[in-house]
Amino acid sequence: MLIGYVSDERYLALHDVNLEFLRGDESLARVRSSPRGAVYAELPPGDYTVELARDGYGAKSVPLTLPLETPHHFRLLSDTLLGYLWPKWVQSGETSEYCVHAAEECQVSLWRYGLRKEFVRLVNWHGEHGPRAGVQITPDGDYTQTGVQWNRVGYDSKHHSLRIEAPERSGLYYVHLEGKSGAFFSFPWVVAPKTPTAPIAALMASVNWNAYNNFGGRSNYIHPHQLPDRPTMNARLELDRYRPDYDGYHHPNSAYRPLSLQRPEVFNHVPWETEVGDPIRGRQESHTAPTEWRLLGWLEREGFDHDVWSEAQLHFGQLDLDAYRVLIISGHPEYWSPEMYWRLKAWVFERGGRLMYLGGNGICGAVEFPDEGTIRHLNHVGDGGHPERGTARFAQHAESPARLLGVAFDDRGIMTAAPYRVVDPDHWAFAGTGLTEDDLFGSESQQERIHGGASGHETDKISSEAPEGTRLLAKGINPNDGGADMVYHQTDSGGRVFSTGSITYVASLLVDEPLSRVTANVLARFAE
Repeated sequence: MLIGYVSDERYLALHDVNLEFLRGDESLARVRSSPRGAVYAELPPGDYTVELARDGYGAKSVPLTLPLETPHHFRLLSDTLLGYLWPKWVQSGETSEYCVHAAEECQVSLWRYGLRKEFVRLVNWHGEHGPRAGVQITPDGDYTQTGVQWNRVGYDSKHHSLRIEAPERSGLYYVHLEGKSGAFFSFPWVVAPKTPTAPIAALMASVNWNAYNNFGGRSNYIHPHQLPDRPTMNARLELDRYRPDYDGYHHPNSAYRPLSLQRPEVFNHVPWETEVGDPIRGRQESHTAPTEWRLLGWLEREGFDHDVWSEAQLHFGQLDLDAYRVLIISGHPEYWSPEMYWRLKAWVFERGGRLMYLGGNGICGAVEFPDEGTIRHLNHVGDGGHPERGTARFAQHAESPARLLGVAFDDRGIMTAAPYRVVDPDHWAFAGTGLTEDDLFGSESQQERIHGGASGHETDKISSEAPEGTRLLAKGINPNDGGADMVYHQTDSGGRVFSTGSITYVASLLVDEPLSRVTANVLARFAE
């Protein structure tokens, strides 16, 4: 009979896993998993201990009672150096627990990522007395909903702390793990100030990082509503995403299971040798923390004092917008909660806040936080009858973000990149650049996924719902009239908004001088 399936941390089927079914000290069956990861055994009803092992993976024992109503999903974890902090964002002086999965001893150190990688301090050498005791054990089943629950088994010492205290200086920090074999892994930590220290706040797109994180087998794009009944054997043949009729918008909201923030974010890893001025290598890296790091490096290079916060801290109210003159959101801030949006809009429209939106496909999907460690993505369905598909998902829960940003996403020009063309050279944003009408700028970029310029990957355009007086400054020359619209508008309260409408924009800041000057002009004016 079918007992269940065995899969790894990506929900890929694992074949030839050795399983032994024990009742007390008696072995009742020894079997191997099939190519699909299926486990078959003829066993009488009762309570069992199932022991699983395969080279290259951590072994584990699982209690199991037969018969089962549905097949059991055994999960194994590969011998890869991994880690994350929880919480992934704190304020100065607070602490986070570091959760490390390692088959060998590894050095743990803390670094600050700005214009340079700055060594902060050595944390410790992480290891255990027992053999391979640093190998974590993930729960069976769908732990994308519950988190990987590392450090919950076998870590009860009162004498060895697994916590790191946040430095006084705000910033994007990374924990470095370096094994004795030379293996290396790094992961981010957002440290906000205890009290504001600068007029500018930069917001890291932590909600979006979680949306694209498929560790455990699910993200907002891979099995977004729930794990299928069987693990994947061949993605191209089996995943909905690769079917000809897939549109990604066909599940009702109620079907979407939550996604835990307590999972490693493999794509946020930055290799040891990579510096802020280097190309951005990797698919996901082109719109997540490694790209947002470039913004922070640029702010330091240009001399703009700033604090760093996460989107979650905006949602939960730790970020006091009234303490700042300017808020910068960048890269790919695709998923926001309605609470975040209304809080930001009120600051801009009612209290004169200044917003710089240096990203694309922003505030496009709505989320909710069932708790501080979990996000549920809403409205990844239909278009709600709205003429702009990209904004419709968020508009069903709040309103079109164009009413704040002046621009909204649509899929014209998607997966292309190009420079911007000057439309309004008399605007003060172009002062000192030497740019005139129809000149191109933003041709240089660090991004390697969608290379070609600062207007790209996914782009936003002026919407019919843009505030009155929204002014077009420049437009990307992407094909199919798909270039990003760079816009500016003011509110009656004195609020100001500058939007660039492009995911690839911040990847050009450090390497394209005209674009850098335009951005610096706006930021200097906004921060006055």
